Amino acid sequence: MNEHVISKQPAGRPQTALRPSGHAGRIAVRALMWLFLLATALLTLFPLLMTLTGSLKTGAEMMTGGSLLPAKLQFANYAEAWKQANFARYTWNSAFMSVMVTVGTLLVASMAAYVVDRRNFPGKRIFVTVQASMMFISVGAIVLRPQFDLMVALHLNTTLWGVILILVSAHSSTFFMLQGFFKAIPRELDEAAMVDGSGFIRTFFRIILPLLTPGLGVAGLFAFRHSWNEYILPLVFTMTNPKLQTLTVGLANLRYGSSAAMQIHLMMAGACLSILPMLLAYILANKTFIQVTAGSVKG
Repeated sequence: MNEHVISKQPAGRPQTALRPSGHAGRIAVRALMWLFLLATALLTLFPLLMTLTGSLKTGAEMMTGGSLLPAKLQFANYAEAWKQANFARYTWNSAFMSVMVTVGTLLVASMAAYVVDRRNFPGKRIFVTVQASMMFISVGAIVLRPQFDLMVALHLNTTLWGVILILVSAHSSTFFMLQGFFKAIPRELDEAAMVDGSGFIRTFFRIILPLLTPGLGVAGLFAFRHSWNEYILPLVFTMTNPKLQTLTVGLANLRYGSSAAMQIHLMMAGACLSILPMLLAYILANKTFIQVTAGSVKG
């Protein structure tokens, strides 16, 4: 009986003969995935490479086109861009505005997210719905005139504080991001703090907020990037006071020189300089890209 069963199996044909084709299919899928990721990386890095090489060219090379690489490295473009764009003043204005917007956004959004996550109150669903709807409204394009009129009424239309207040109010995405982090913090911590006599506000600032450091780092990085790259609001609010212009507005002024000649090479040099503070912010916030781990409560 056993000999009859064995004789039916084809000689020299193992049962795993179909595995090579499946293995080849997995290799093909992985190769396609890596090709897609490589193409995406190239498309992302190519504009940055164009900006970097263009910042080292002369104005004539930029106008005539030609090769990607400059004929001779023009490092003097960076010094000229720094001088013409008044980088020291504009960088300070951008840094001041971005830091204030980041701190204000994190404070307002974290308090709002904590109350919504931990408390039930009348109008809670309406508040969350309004926050969600605000994520689909462009602050700069649709409500720019009403916002400017409001800042005129508050006498903040000629300062950066008007821009800061408007950008802090646009904290919907940060609100929902921090709300997700709050859900990872056990409620038992709040209950234990209440038993020890800690109030709601003290519990938030002394116990919950330190545990939210990873979420604050991630949300703060996005808030800083958004305010650093903001262009329309600083342009409108600093038209009458050029000394308050931010770096994005100052870079746009580099496009044409005193003789109305285009200075795209200086704009690219200035753009490369403006990237450095954002790179520094990413490096400082790199350690915060971790999730809030469970296990804060023992027992």
